[in-house]
Amino acid sequence: MTRGQVIEEGGRSNVYAIEPKMYVDDVQRFGFNEYAEKLNGRLAMIGFVSAIAVEALTGHGVVTWLTHL
Repeated sequence: MTRGQVIEEGGRSNVYAIEPKMYVDDVQRFGFNEYAEKLNGRLAMIGFVSAIAVEALTGHGVVTWLTHL
C-alpha cells in the first residue's frame, strides 16, 4: 500500500485524499484577525435574517417596529 492509495480486489486502485496535519495555535490575537472577522460576519448575517423575519411576521419594518415601543 502506497501513501493515500489502496489496491482493491482485481487490481483496482482506490485513491484517498491525504489530510493535512492538524495543529492548535494557542496564541491569543486581538484586533482585526481572521477569527474576529468571521465571527462578525456570521453575527451580521444572523441579524440581517432576523430583521427580515421581524418584517415578514409583523408587516412593519424594523425602524417602525422600534419607534412604536
